[in-house]
Amino acid sequence: MPRSFPNEFREDVIRVARAREPGQTLKQIAADFGVSESCLTNWLSAADRGDGVKPGPTAAETAELREARRRIRLLEQEVEILRRAAAYFAKDLSPK
Repeated sequence: MPRSFPNEFREDVIRVARAREPGQTLKQIAADFGVSESCLTNWLSAADRGDGVKPGPTAAETAELREARRRIRLLEQEVEILRRAAAYFAKDLSPK
């Protein structure tokens, strides 16, 4: 499981990476902070989306979408239960 870093640490690393001097690579910055280059790249990409620099959903929008999908799944299950119950009771009420 990947290691979790505090938000303050991530923000510091992102700030340093964005303000890097010419010739300084992301790989060097990542090594200085003890994170992988791909991790730093992902953090920069997410920060750019959150700041509106790059197109794409922000973290808040992604969380909201995930919650909406979970709620839709739950409602679909409830509808299926009610549909089955209605079919069961309709069968019991049919004339004999």
